Amino acid sequence: MPTSSVHFMSGLPRSGSTLLSAILQQNPAVRHAGIITPVAPMMVKLSSLMVEGDYVTEFDENTRKRLLRGVFSHYYFEKNSADPRPSGMIIDNHRMWCTRLGLIDYLFPESRIICCVRNPVWIIDSFERLIQKDPALGSKLVPIEQRGTLYERVEALTAPNGVFGYCWRALQEAFYSTLAHKLIVVEYDRLVTDPERTVAHIARLLKLPEWRYNFEAVEFKGASGFDQALNTPGLHEVRRKVAYTPRRPILPPDVVARLSGELFWRNPERNPGRAIVLS
Repeated sequence: MPTSSVHFMSGLPRSGSTLLSAILQQNPAVRHAGIITPVAPMMVKLSSLMVEGDYVTEFDENTRKRLLRGVFSHYYFEKNSADPRPSGMIIDNHRMWCTRLGLIDYLFPESRIICCVRNPVWIIDSFERLIQKDPALGSKLVPIEQRGTLYERVEALTAPNGVFGYCWRALQEAFYSTLAHKLIVVEYDRLVTDPERTVAHIARLLKLPEWRYNFEAVEFKGASGFDQALNTPGLHEVRRKVAYTPRRPILPPDVVARLSGELFWRNPERNPGRAIVLS
Protein backbone atom coordinates (compact mmCIF):
# COMPACT_ATOMS: atom_id res chain seq x y z
CA MET A 1 0.00 0.00 0.00
CA PRO A 2 1.36 3.46 -0.81
CA THR A 3 2.42 5.53 2.19
CA SER A 4 -0.71 6.85 3.88
CA SER A 5 -2.51 7.03 7.18
CA VAL A 6 -5.78 5.18 7.60
CA HIS A 7 -8.71 6.15 9.82
CA PHE A 8 -12.39 5.29 9.92
CA MET A 9 -15.77 6.96 10.32
CA SER A 10 -18.85 5.37 11.82
CA GLY A 11 -21.48 6.17 14.44
CA LEU A 12 -25.09 7.26 13.99
CA PRO A 13 -26.87 8.34 10.79
CA ARG A 14 -28.00 11.95 10.21
CA SER A 15 -25.34 13.06 12.68
CA GLY A 16 -22.85 15.03 10.60
CA SER A 17 -20.55 12.43 9.06
CA THR A 18 -21.08 13.78 5.54
CA LEU A 19 -20.60 17.35 6.74
CA LEU A 20 -17.43 16.45 8.62
CA SER A 21 -16.09 14.54 5.60
CA ALA A 22 -16.75 17.53 3.36
CA ILE A 23 -14.86 19.80 5.75
CA LEU A 24 -11.89 17.47 6.19
CA GLN A 25 -11.61 17.00 2.43
CA GLN A 26 -10.63 20.65 2.17
CA ASN A 27 -7.27 19.66 3.67
CA PRO A 28 -5.02 18.52 0.79
CA ALA A 29 -3.50 15.90 3.09
CA VAL A 30 -6.82 14.01 3.04
CA ARG A 31 -6.97 11.75 0.01
CA HIS A 32 -10.44 10.38 0.71
CA ALA A 33 -13.33 11.06 3.09
CA GLY A 34 -16.93 10.53 2.04
CA ILE A 35 -20.08 8.44 2.25
CA ILE A 36 -20.10 4.74 3.04
CA THR A 37 -17.97 2.41 0.93
CA PRO A 38 -18.14 -1.38 0.43
CA VAL A 39 -14.74 -1.90 2.07
CA ALA A 40 -16.06 -3.04 5.48
CA PRO A 41 -18.53 -5.66 4.19
CA MET A 42 -15.94 -6.88 1.67
CA MET A 43 -13.42 -7.43 4.45
CA VAL A 44 -15.97 -9.15 6.68
CA LYS A 45 -17.04 -11.55 3.93
CA LEU A 46 -13.44 -12.34 3.03
CA SER A 47 -12.65 -12.95 6.72
CA SER A 48 -15.52 -15.43 6.93
CA LEU A 49 -14.24 -17.34 3.91
CA MET A 50 -10.75 -17.60 5.43
CA VAL A 51 -11.79 -18.87 8.87
CA GLU A 52 -14.75 -21.13 8.02
CA GLY A 53 -15.49 -24.03 5.70
CA ASP A 54 -13.24 -26.00 3.39
CA TYR A 55 -10.52 -23.38 2.91
CA VAL A 56 -9.41 -22.75 6.51
CA THR A 57 -6.12 -24.58 6.04
CA GLU A 58 -5.17 -22.37 3.09
CA PHE A 59 -4.78 -19.20 5.17
CA ASP A 60 -2.23 -18.62 7.89
CA GLU A 61 -2.21 -15.37 9.89
CA ASN A 62 0.20 -13.53 7.59
CA THR A 63 -1.85 -14.48 4.53
CA ARG A 64 -5.09 -13.32 6.15
CA LYS A 65 -3.59 -9.97 7.09
CA ARG A 66 -2.03 -9.48 3.65
CA LEU A 67 -5.28 -10.23 1.81
CA LEU A 68 -7.42 -8.08 4.08
CA ARG A 69 -5.07 -5.13 3.79
CA GLY A 70 -5.04 -5.78 0.06
CA VAL A 71 -8.80 -5.17 -0.15
CA PHE A 72 -8.22 -1.73 1.31
CA SER A 73 -5.17 -1.01 -0.81
CA HIS A 74 -6.68 -2.04 -4.13
CA TYR A 75 -9.99 -0.31 -3.48
CA TYR A 76 -8.37 3.06 -2.87
CA PHE A 77 -5.11 3.01 -4.79
CA GLU A 78 -5.71 0.82 -7.80
CA LYS A 79 -9.22 2.17 -8.37
CA ASN A 80 -7.94 5.75 -8.41
CA SER A 81 -4.52 5.20 -9.93
CA ALA A 82 -4.78 8.49 -11.85
CA ASP A 83 -5.06 10.47 -8.58
CA PRO A 84 -2.12 12.91 -8.52
CA ARG A 85 -1.70 12.26 -4.79
CA PRO A 86 0.05 8.87 -4.45
CA SER A 87 -0.40 9.04 -0.69
CA GLY A 88 -2.53 10.84 1.85
CA MET A 89 -5.00 10.16 4.62
CA ILE A 90 -7.86 7.75 3.95
CA ILE A 91 -10.98 7.96 6.13
CA ASP A 92 -13.23 5.03 5.25
CA ASN A 93 -16.86 5.35 6.25
CA HIS A 94 -19.22 2.53 7.22
CA ARG A 95 -21.62 1.98 10.15
CA MET A 96 -20.29 -1.56 10.46
CA TRP A 97 -16.89 -0.37 11.69
CA CYS A 98 -18.29 0.12 15.21
CA THR A 99 -18.76 -3.66 15.35
CA ARG A 100 -15.30 -4.40 13.95
CA LEU A 101 -12.88 -2.49 16.18
CA GLY A 102 -10.86 -5.67 16.64
CA LEU A 103 -10.39 -6.01 12.89
CA ILE A 104 -9.36 -2.35 12.62
CA ASP A 105 -6.85 -2.75 15.45
CA TYR A 106 -5.49 -5.94 13.88
CA LEU A 107 -4.89 -4.37 10.47
CA PHE A 108 -4.31 -0.69 11.28
CA PRO A 109 -3.30 -0.41 14.96
CA GLU A 110 -2.55 3.33 14.75
CA SER A 111 -5.93 4.26 13.35
CA ARG A 112 -8.79 6.13 15.04
CA ILE A 113 -12.55 5.78 14.53
CA ILE A 114 -14.61 8.97 14.32
CA CYS A 115 -18.15 8.34 15.58
CA CYS A 116 -20.62 11.09 14.74
CA VAL A 117 -23.56 11.14 17.17
CA ARG A 118 -26.73 13.11 17.80
CA ASN A 119 -29.83 13.13 19.96
CA PRO A 120 -32.06 10.28 18.63
CA VAL A 121 -35.07 12.62 18.55
CA TRP A 122 -33.41 14.79 15.92
CA ILE A 123 -32.05 11.83 13.97
CA ILE A 124 -35.51 10.30 13.54
CA ASP A 125 -37.02 13.74 12.96
CA SER A 126 -34.47 14.34 10.19
CA PHE A 127 -35.27 11.00 8.55
CA GLU A 128 -39.00 11.69 8.71
CA ARG A 129 -38.57 15.12 7.11
CA LEU A 130 -36.66 13.53 4.23
CA ILE A 131 -39.27 10.83 3.76
CA GLN A 132 -42.18 13.27 3.85
CA LYS A 133 -40.63 15.35 1.07
CA ASP A 134 -41.76 12.60 -1.31
CA PRO A 135 -45.58 12.50 -1.48
CA ALA A 136 -45.38 8.87 -2.62
CA LEU A 137 -43.33 7.94 0.47
CA GLY A 138 -41.04 5.81 -1.66
CA SER A 139 -37.85 5.97 0.41
CA LYS A 140 -36.13 2.59 0.64
CA LEU A 141 -34.87 3.52 4.09
CA VAL A 142 -38.12 1.95 5.33
CA PRO A 143 -39.56 -1.39 4.07
CA ILE A 144 -42.57 -0.79 1.82
CA GLU A 145 -44.95 -2.59 4.18
CA GLN A 146 -44.04 -0.16 7.00
CA ARG A 147 -44.40 3.15 5.18
CA GLY A 148 -48.09 3.65 5.91
CA THR A 149 -47.91 5.91 8.96
CA LEU A 150 -45.28 7.93 10.79
CA TYR A 151 -45.52 5.50 13.70
CA GLU A 152 -44.79 2.53 11.45
CA ARG A 153 -41.85 4.35 9.90
CA VAL A 154 -40.41 5.19 13.33
CA GLU A 155 -40.77 1.53 14.35
CA ALA A 156 -38.93 0.44 11.21
CA LEU A 157 -36.10 2.95 11.66
CA THR A 158 -35.57 2.10 15.33
CA ALA A 159 -35.93 -1.69 15.00
CA PRO A 160 -32.78 -3.72 15.84
CA ASN A 161 -31.96 -4.05 12.14
CA GLY A 162 -33.37 -0.67 11.18
CA VAL A 163 -31.32 2.17 9.77
CA PHE A 164 -31.06 3.83 13.19
CA GLY A 165 -31.52 0.84 15.48
CA TYR A 166 -28.57 -1.09 14.10
CA CYS A 167 -26.26 1.91 14.38
CA TRP A 168 -27.36 2.70 17.95
CA ARG A 169 -26.54 -0.82 19.09
CA ALA A 170 -23.26 -0.87 17.16
CA LEU A 171 -22.20 2.45 18.70
CA GLN A 172 -22.83 1.16 22.21
CA GLU A 173 -20.88 -2.00 21.41
CA ALA A 174 -17.89 0.12 20.42
CA PHE A 175 -18.25 2.65 23.25
CA TYR A 176 -18.15 0.00 25.98
CA SER A 177 -15.51 -2.20 24.35
CA THR A 178 -11.88 -2.64 25.36
CA LEU A 179 -10.90 -0.58 22.31
CA ALA A 180 -13.08 2.43 23.14
CA HIS A 181 -9.95 4.56 23.57
CA LYS A 182 -9.62 4.53 19.77
CA LEU A 183 -12.95 6.39 19.37
CA ILE A 184 -13.39 10.10 18.68
CA VAL A 185 -17.07 10.76 19.43
CA VAL A 186 -18.27 13.97 17.76
CA GLU A 187 -21.70 15.33 18.64
CA TYR A 188 -23.55 17.06 15.80
CA ASP A 189 -24.54 20.11 17.84
CA ARG A 190 -20.92 20.72 18.82
CA LEU A 191 -19.81 20.45 15.19
CA VAL A 192 -22.34 22.95 13.83
CA THR A 193 -22.15 25.47 16.69
CA ASP A 194 -18.38 25.52 17.08
CA PRO A 195 -16.96 24.07 13.85
CA GLU A 196 -13.57 25.76 13.96
CA ARG A 197 -12.46 24.46 17.34
CA THR A 198 -14.15 21.09 16.85
CA VAL A 199 -12.47 20.39 13.51
CA ALA A 200 -9.13 21.67 14.83
CA HIS A 201 -9.37 19.20 17.72
CA ILE A 202 -10.23 16.31 15.38
CA ALA A 203 -7.40 17.27 13.02
CA ARG A 204 -4.89 17.22 15.88
CA LEU A 205 -6.05 13.78 16.98
CA LEU A 206 -5.70 12.49 13.41
CA LYS A 207 -2.29 14.20 13.13
CA LEU A 208 -3.35 16.18 10.07
CA PRO A 209 -1.19 19.12 9.06
CA GLU A 210 -2.66 22.51 9.91
CA TRP A 211 -5.13 23.92 7.40
CA ARG A 212 -7.46 26.88 7.25
CA TYR A 213 -10.88 25.32 6.72
CA ASN A 214 -13.60 27.37 5.09
CA PHE A 215 -16.85 26.90 7.01
CA GLU A 216 -18.70 29.37 4.78
CA ALA A 217 -18.26 27.39 1.55
CA VAL A 218 -18.54 23.67 2.26
CA GLU A 219 -19.07 21.42 -0.76
CA PHE A 220 -19.77 17.73 -1.10
CA LYS A 221 -20.30 15.98 -4.42
CA GLY A 222 -20.67 12.45 -5.66
CA ALA A 223 -23.51 11.14 -3.49
CA SER A 224 -26.52 11.87 -5.71
CA GLY A 225 -26.44 8.42 -7.34
CA PHE A 226 -26.33 6.71 -3.96
CA ASP A 227 -29.27 8.80 -2.72
CA GLN A 228 -31.30 8.15 -5.86
CA ALA A 229 -30.75 4.40 -5.50
CA LEU A 230 -32.41 4.66 -2.08
CA ASN A 231 -35.22 6.84 -3.47
CA THR A 232 -34.15 9.43 -0.92
CA PRO A 233 -32.76 12.49 -2.70
CA GLY A 234 -30.98 14.88 -0.38
CA LEU A 235 -29.88 12.15 2.03
CA HIS A 236 -26.28 13.37 1.81
CA GLU A 237 -26.97 16.99 1.02
CA VAL A 238 -24.68 19.45 2.83
CA ARG A 239 -25.46 23.10 3.39
CA ARG A 240 -22.83 25.48 2.12
CA LYS A 241 -22.46 27.29 5.45
CA VAL A 242 -21.87 25.40 8.69
CA ALA A 243 -24.43 26.71 11.16
CA TYR A 244 -26.94 25.57 13.74
CA THR A 245 -30.53 25.81 12.48
CA PRO A 246 -33.14 25.68 15.25
CA ARG A 247 -36.47 24.08 14.41
CA ARG A 248 -39.40 22.37 16.08
CA PRO A 249 -39.74 18.59 15.73
CA ILE A 250 -42.40 17.24 13.40
CA LEU A 251 -42.63 14.07 15.50
CA PRO A 252 -45.67 13.68 17.79
CA PRO A 253 -44.99 14.32 21.51
CA ASP A 254 -45.33 10.64 22.46
CA VAL A 255 -42.66 9.67 19.90
CA VAL A 256 -40.39 12.46 21.16
CA ALA A 257 -40.88 11.23 24.74
CA ARG A 258 -40.06 7.67 23.71
CA LEU A 259 -36.85 8.68 21.96
CA SER A 260 -35.71 11.15 24.59
CA GLY A 261 -33.34 10.03 27.31
CA GLU A 262 -29.79 10.20 28.52
CA LEU A 263 -27.17 10.62 25.85
CA PHE A 264 -24.78 8.05 27.30
CA TRP A 265 -21.65 9.46 25.67
CA ARG A 266 -22.05 12.71 27.65
CA ASN A 267 -21.77 10.99 31.03
CA PRO A 268 -18.12 10.57 32.11
CA GLU A 269 -19.16 7.80 34.51
CA ARG A 270 -20.45 5.81 31.55
CA ASN A 271 -17.21 6.14 29.61
CA PRO A 272 -15.04 3.40 31.16
CA GLY A 273 -12.94 2.98 28.02
CA ARG A 274 -12.03 6.68 27.92
CA ALA A 275 -13.30 7.41 24.44
CA ILE A 276 -12.62 11.01 23.45
CA VAL A 277 -15.95 12.84 23.40
CA LEU A 278 -16.52 16.22 21.76
CA SER A 279 -19.97 17.31 22.91
